[in-house]
Amino acid sequence: MRPRHPEKRARVKTLLYGIAVLNLLSVPIMAAEPIKIGFSSPDSGGGAASGRQFVLAAEIWAESINKKGGLLGRPVRLVHYDNQSNPALEPGIYTKLLDVDKVDLVVAQATNYSAAAMPVLIEHNVMVLDTLSLAVNDQFHYPRFFQTMPFGPKGKEAISAGYFAAAMTMDPRPTTVAMTGADAEFSKNAMAGAREHAKRHGLQIVYEKNYPPNTIDYLPIVQAIKATNSDLIFVASYPADTAGLLRAVQERGLSAKMFGGPMVGLQYGSIKQLMGERLNGIVDYEIYVREGADVEEREQLAEAIVAALNPLSRPANLTRGQRPSAA
Repeated sequence: MRPRHPEKRARVKTLLYGIAVLNLLSVPIMAAEPIKIGFSSPDSGGGAASGRQFVLAAEIWAESINKKGGLLGRPVRLVHYDNQSNPALEPGIYTKLLDVDKVDLVVAQATNYSAAAMPVLIEHNVMVLDTLSLAVNDQFHYPRFFQTMPFGPKGKEAISAGYFAAAMTMDPRPTTVAMTGADAEFSKNAMAGAREHAKRHGLQIVYEKNYPPNTIDYLPIVQAIKATNSDLIFVASYPADTAGLLRAVQERGLSAKMFGGPMVGLQYGSIKQLMGERLNGIVDYEIYVREGADVEEREQLAEAIVAALNPLSRPANLTRGQRPSAA
């Protein structure tokens, strides 16, 4: 017996098929999970000039990467907390990033903060990408540690090699050196390298003292160094003490043949603007646009920086913890 109304039944099947297809098309496709990159930064406190630049650079990079489709087809999300320029907060911040925020990758920065974070990072057996740090892994020998600064196997000496090479070109050659820096990892590492250079060049160390990281009055330090009448004055400092030492030098005055060293902070626009002509004559390191960068690439970078500095154009790919940075 033939089925009744075969055409009607065919139309019903077609309609049901169409409805099923539309239902499938209407199911939202789940976006790829973002790659979460976690880090801390000194957005406030004495290291804020450094931290704000770091966050700004990270935002520019993340926005650029996401516009190109992300990493491995996944968007990038930055998870960031302000360490308030206090290394003691680093273990807690990275514990939260790894155990609570479940970041996929951690980035550390700056010697003092990185050194404080390393025990937690090693305990979690994560890969560490470090930036702008000096000889942090010398004491840990952690195989999953990578850093951007090309100091090589003798980083403590590398950061001051240019300073002493320049000093020894003077005529008459210097014979004495005074050294100072904070009682913290960066300064102590840099001063350890400076001692090796002094020994190699036959320089007599007439002053070598570390001051507490929370020092406010630098006049006694500068006065003590001035009393040595040293030919060279080597300073290994972080942004807050760099500014404090330079103000004390301006007030007391120094007659050394050469003054400078790895003084962190003099590379930042805010401090350059603040100190102005007082920076003349200081022998320090500088950060440059990489060699070979073409004009178009530099212009694109400049445009990205201007856009990032505009509060109305802030990207939405940064998750902040304690407080926003005023980049």
